[in-house]
Amino acid sequence: MKIKASHRRTLEAYTFIAPMIIGLAAFFVFPLVLSLRLSFGRLVRLTGMVIEWAGLDNFMRAFLEDVDFLPRFWSTALISLRNLPMIIVFSLIIAILINKNIRFKGFFRTAFFLPFLIGSGYVLSQLMNQGVDGEILQTTDILSTVTFVQMIMPSGLGNIVNMFLSLIVGLLWGSGVQILLFLAGLQGISPSIYEAARVDSANEWDAFWHITLPMISPIILLNMVYTLVDQFTHVNNALVVTIRNYMFGSFQFEYAAAMGWIYFIFILLMVGIIFLVMRRFVYTVDPHDGRRPKDAG
Repeated sequence: MKIKASHRRTLEAYTFIAPMIIGLAAFFVFPLVLSLRLSFGRLVRLTGMVIEWAGLDNFMRAFLEDVDFLPRFWSTALISLRNLPMIIVFSLIIAILINKNIRFKGFFRTAFFLPFLIGSGYVLSQLMNQGVDGEILQTTDILSTVTFVQMIMPSGLGNIVNMFLSLIVGLLWGSGVQILLFLAGLQGISPSIYEAARVDSANEWDAFWHITLPMISPIILLNMVYTLVDQFTHVNNALVVTIRNYMFGSFQFEYAAAMGWIYFIFILLMVGIIFLVMRRFVYTVDPHDGRRPKDAG
């Protein structure tokens, strides 16, 4: 039986995401259900995880009794939402620059992606096992730069420059994956489209707004979701640290689970808002039927 091209592509997509779905079902469903039970219950006995129903007590404690939860929650949310557009714009600019035909292009790509490799995963865990603080890795270069700027500039101007440099370094540390994804999207745009635009007297600015931005709009959406989740779940996130301390420090598993679910629902809400807002701006092109871009929503 002959399969339609659209059905074949859908089948290919499910084939690629099948390992993730299997892993999610095998390793994440049970902890997720257990944490949900804990958030609405009271742990009677740790052995065997005997849980009694407690209703909304843990959630009421977070909103009405804990004076630190809401301020820390909103502070974390505001910082993460503030960083989101800056990281997206910064990583897109860097990706466009290093996608140009310049010398040592491979070196610059490695240099921009290297902080991500050092600042996360196995490399960071090994450095921290050797007694190196993860925050020190990100601030050592900033501190040396701050000292130099303070030596050569007046205090007022030096503070402004230091704030700017600290912001740039922070954005660089959080933009590695985004830059890589934007590079992949930019390299997927056919050069013939830009050549046709130049024939029609389009300049670089016109090409960016009418070709580049619409063509990489799915990558922008992907990066926005990734950046939002990454910011909200970062190891240095104040609320994540608080939840972890309640869970493994004071062993208040029920309250930690309730805070975690409140945070999780908020993240899902933010992701949903991003999809709702971006659906009218994200365009896809079917390479088989040659039609003009259509709304992905």
